[in-house]
Amino acid sequence: MGQKFHFVCRSCGYEIDGFEEWFAHGQKCPKCGDNKIYTVYHTDKQKLKKLVKPNQKPTSIWHYFDFLPLNNKENIITEGEGVSPMERWEFFEKFAREKYGLNIQVIVNRNDLSPATHTFKDKGASLAASVLKEHGIKEYVVASTGNTATAFAYYLAKANISLTVFIPEDALDENAAHIGALGQKVCIVKGDYARAKQVAKEYAKKYGILISGGNLDPLRLEAKKTQAFEMLRQLGRIPDVYIQAISGGTSPFALEKAFLDFEDTNILGKMPRLLLCQGNHCAPQAEAWEKAKERGFPEGWEYDYPIYQNPKAIVPTLATGNPVLYPFMARLVKKTGGEIFPVMEEIATDIARLVAYEKTLRIGPASAVALLGFFEALHRGYIKDGEMVYINMGEGYERAYTFLRDVAYTMQYILGADECQRFDRSTYHDKVWEIFYNYEKYSTAKK
Repeated sequence: MGQKFHFVCRSCGYEIDGFEEWFAHGQKCPKCGDNKIYTVYHTDKQKLKKLVKPNQKPTSIWHYFDFLPLNNKENIITEGEGVSPMERWEFFEKFAREKYGLNIQVIVNRNDLSPATHTFKDKGASLAASVLKEHGIKEYVVASTGNTATAFAYYLAKANISLTVFIPEDALDENAAHIGALGQKVCIVKGDYARAKQVAKEYAKKYGILISGGNLDPLRLEAKKTQAFEMLRQLGRIPDVYIQAISGGTSPFALEKAFLDFEDTNILGKMPRLLLCQGNHCAPQAEAWEKAKERGFPEGWEYDYPIYQNPKAIVPTLATGNPVLYPFMARLVKKTGGEIFPVMEEIATDIARLVAYEKTLRIGPASAVALLGFFEALHRGYIKDGEMVYINMGEGYERAYTFLRDVAYTMQYILGADECQRFDRSTYHDKVWEIFYNYEKYSTAKK
């Protein structure tokens, strides 16, 4: 094994000599046929200490090249992804202090500032495009609810790789438009995300094309693990709490991968407590977690989860009705002392209005759900005094103009100047905060 990394099958322990062997066997273990592998690096782990020093000024995820599964830097496809700023949101802190008596720090990862598609999906797409280029792959298949597909479409186009994307019929029209405008193929499947994945697999098998391996695919997992490195570089420490909206949930697994890689060095320290939220119209993982928690997590609890057929969510980007990786996710969340819970999708526009007012920031619907997770976690008592809370915010507004129109609340149609009254913007302050200071009325916690 002469390169800088190799894979180990998580089921049987067979060692796979990199992507060439992995791709040749259809992204399955040559020995047992499982599709879950662990990436092992031959790089000196102590190198990370230098990379995360605060004086470092990385321009992309590739600052961490030594800990990414690519051999030749000449194959890198990048657009400045993976180093989005982590901002302190003091107005969230003020709210937590006034309503709940908590003195906390709130850090928001501004993934909306990722240059390519304004989402944290850019990291995985950059690594995927680079690896596919390195191995001469010219065609690829992805099934997605929207954001992943858009990121892959962009980066694979930069690498001159043909991509066929399968998205469910309820995906945002803006996502399909962005993918198609890049010259990549979009197939809108009649049915939900589960159906889109099934059709994508059938298509890939029919034509012998590589397909994205999902949440545990090293092309996505290894890229997103760098979020832990950036926490250390930008914040000087690992936060106590990690909040994110999840559909399937690659990022929590990616965080775990970073901590597992470096657990024998104590460079990263302790993994954050995972507080993961889902929109209430498609929350199979949250429903399963609540049921298991009520029953005291009996033996086999992690395999008991519902499957939503054709879910009709307000935020379709997060609507995964069949969470096949829930057993792994649930065990990980429990290991960190975390929680999985639903939030009210109906007030996604309200949090978007609040953030637009306080930060002059326009966000997408998945970002809104993540930020609602903060308010729900406060209400449920999941956040403790003195903690640093990290929110992995989702996408920007650029591919969600329909949502943005719903967020707007000051428009007025008039015939003439006499119908238009003068206004003072500050009068909207109480309006945008009203729901959150009366949040108990909107919480999904059982009354």
